[in-house]
Amino acid sequence: MNKVDLLRDLRHSSRGNMFAAEIPTAAKEDEKRIEELIAELEKEGKIKLRECIQREYSVYLHGIIKYSAE
Repeated sequence: MNKVDLLRDLRHSSRGNMFAAEIPTAAKEDEKRIEELIAELEKEGKIKLRECIQREYSVYLHGIIKYSAE
């Protein structure tokens, strides 16, 4: 998964500008990679993360998508 795919998934799982997504992971490395991608998106100002919950086989993300020109 890359940053563009993650942002696309978040936009598809949104209502208005709020999103909630559960992303399946196969390994701990996947969880770490998702956290890195989320941090990059936050730094770029595309999203604001409210919570990130690591579950046994997935990562639950909840936050706000900031509107910008695509």
